[in-house]
Amino acid sequence: MNELHKTPLHDLHVELGGKMVPFAGYSMPVQYPLGVKKEHEHTRAACGLFDVSHMGQVLITGSEPAMALETLVPADILGLPEGMQRYALFTNNEGGILDDLMVVNAGDHLYLVVNAACKEQDITHLRTGLGEGQQVEVLDRGLLALQGPKAASVMGRLCPAACDLVFMQHGRFEIDGISVWISRAGYTGEDGFEISVSADKSEALARLLLAEQEVEAIGLGARDSLRLEAGLCLYGHDIDTTTTPVEGGLIWAVSKPRRRGGERAGGFPGADLVLHQIEAKDHQRKRVGLLGEGRAPVREGAELFDAQDRKIGVVTSGGFGPSVGKPVAMGYVSIEQAVVDRQVFADVRGKRLPMTVTKMPFVTPGYYRG
Repeated sequence: MNELHKTPLHDLHVELGGKMVPFAGYSMPVQYPLGVKKEHEHTRAACGLFDVSHMGQVLITGSEPAMALETLVPADILGLPEGMQRYALFTNNEGGILDDLMVVNAGDHLYLVVNAACKEQDITHLRTGLGEGQQVEVLDRGLLALQGPKAASVMGRLCPAACDLVFMQHGRFEIDGISVWISRAGYTGEDGFEISVSADKSEALARLLLAEQEVEAIGLGARDSLRLEAGLCLYGHDIDTTTTPVEGGLIWAVSKPRRRGGERAGGFPGADLVLHQIEAKDHQRKRVGLLGEGRAPVREGAELFDAQDRKIGVVTSGGFGPSVGKPVAMGYVSIEQAVVDRQVFADVRGKRLPMTVTKMPFVTPGYYRG
């Protein structure tokens, strides 16, 4: 068995009583003594600090990095203003999703954040796919996510200039003499900041943030329930190589300039199929939100049935939503069943639990748009 990687905050997690588990090849805290439910609720009410240093941070430099990256993703990278970031997807030749990622236009280069589980393959994909004249540099940096309605209050004391950022904007700042790259974004549905910092300064920065009264350390368990309530996909579960952006409900990630009739239509792997699905609407399944009754959670892998007991789909993420007060899930159902308020039934250990197809997110987002 390969030894697990450790993030720059590993010793701090242990010191704080984090329950460490293997995740994407890293030793990561699934929870702290506060417990998953209270960590979730604290993030929604105040502010949580997450270690996401296991994710891949990459710089692309060269002659035309934006144009080169557009050959691998269906997002508009050439039109991305400096200092802004955009959600993007790596697609394969069949239109399936290889990974989802964030792309920042940092002026003379692009800054990417990719998922931990896909990091190595993504870097290989970039190095082989971008072509000559582009350089790919993998960074050794920590990444912290400060999330919650009081995140701006905390940041206002430590780095007031960062509070001028709006959702999906990026800038370079200093916190107590520590150089940081900050994006106003996150994966909880709340306002917040993702802070990239050199590995050797990561612990000092984390301690500064945790010293603020609103901030608690939050583990992977609450991160998962928070992102599920926010209707956000987890790669390898809700989207994967067998799922197209259209099936995954991510049509918005195929930017208008890259669609048929746009100034740079297509040109990314699987474009013909993806653009056909957008136009013809002939895909057979779709990702939907599902709201349960009672308290029993419906987990990933539960099969879904219609009222006539025909199998119509499967749950890809599920659990009890502490902020919603009900079981919440997302999954794939046949197009005919992907109708808001349609009742379906999840098979949980032989019992059929009623669920209602619903819009996502399950909670009102708190993103700061200025």
